[in-house]
Amino acid sequence: MTSPASDHDLQALRTQIDSLDRELLALLNRRAGLAQQVGEIKKKEGSVAFRPEREAQVIAGLKQANPGPLQSDSVAPIWREIMSACRALETPTRVAYLGPAGTFSELAALGYFGSSIVRVLCANADEVFHATSAGSADFGVVPVENSAEGVVTRSLDLFLTTPLIIVGETSLYVRHNLLRREDAIQGIEAVCAHPQALAQCHAWLSNHLPHAERRPVASNAEGARLASLDARLAGIASERAASEFGLHIVAPAIQDDAHNRTRFAIVAHPHSHPQPRTSGSDCTSLVVSVPNRPGAVHDMLVPLKQHGVSMTRFESRPARSGQWEYYFYIDLQGHPDQPHVAAALQELRAVCAFFKLLGAYPIDTH
Repeated sequence: MTSPASDHDLQALRTQIDSLDRELLALLNRRAGLAQQVGEIKKKEGSVAFRPEREAQVIAGLKQANPGPLQSDSVAPIWREIMSACRALETPTRVAYLGPAGTFSELAALGYFGSSIVRVLCANADEVFHATSAGSADFGVVPVENSAEGVVTRSLDLFLTTPLIIVGETSLYVRHNLLRREDAIQGIEAVCAHPQALAQCHAWLSNHLPHAERRPVASNAEGARLASLDARLAGIASERAASEFGLHIVAPAIQDDAHNRTRFAIVAHPHSHPQPRTSGSDCTSLVVSVPNRPGAVHDMLVPLKQHGVSMTRFESRPARSGQWEYYFYIDLQGHPDQPHVAAALQELRAVCAFFKLLGAYPIDTH
């Protein structure tokens, strides 16, 4: 039982918090007013509302200046929501991603852009690329790599056939949960989820539900939706999906890799959104192919070494030409605005049979 003195102290602290909240609200509205003025200038200049490199610099500067006790990792999501709300006053940002509501793609989109967006839900990655290419969405969010299962091949293939570029990236800790209408694991006849999720939970499913059918569907949220309609089914999805479809989490965190993460690319059409300028901490992505001759791959890597450009990812995909040729997807540390990176790219282009710059963008620091 609390004493009258402690009750008085608690009330005094709450009064101070209430006062600070009103001060914060006033300051946020002042910031929003300035953002509106910036928006008017951008409209007159014809420049874009969203600059990922600018937002990355703002958040990095605030994290560095943070005196505490607020943890620096909490700064980014708070300010992304503030900037999202202010950006919405300039122009609504339409973002396409894999639906329905509750997918990890949605969590990635909200984490990157904030919640003040127009959500364009798509049935698959092809639709995300189409919506963004056609202009019905300003940006698309697509998974490109998982720490357990490797690259998402369909997303990589679509970069070859569409004009979209990468303007940003974000990574998400993926926590898979077994969801069901009934709060019990017994009686599950089939587990519905995206093929990647089924693969990422292979060992757990083999140990705990060895006789249940593994049914691939378009998204984890779609699996959760199906599970909400049939008590014999279970889904693998996020806590958000469980809440969205009114399901029980009958087994939490069933992914085989405890540190399972998925990397998402933020894509846009270069005609409506130019390549971000350097933020000081950037990644450059490209896809290339080389002539089918001895030493061609070695020759491709020489310019990177000579100019001191670090390669952080190197993936190959068959070119489907019937000639055993391959496309190579490469991530480089740095930005083409930097002279040594520009020089390396120029020499690399000269030795490639095919060269496409997929984008240069701020590195995700989550």
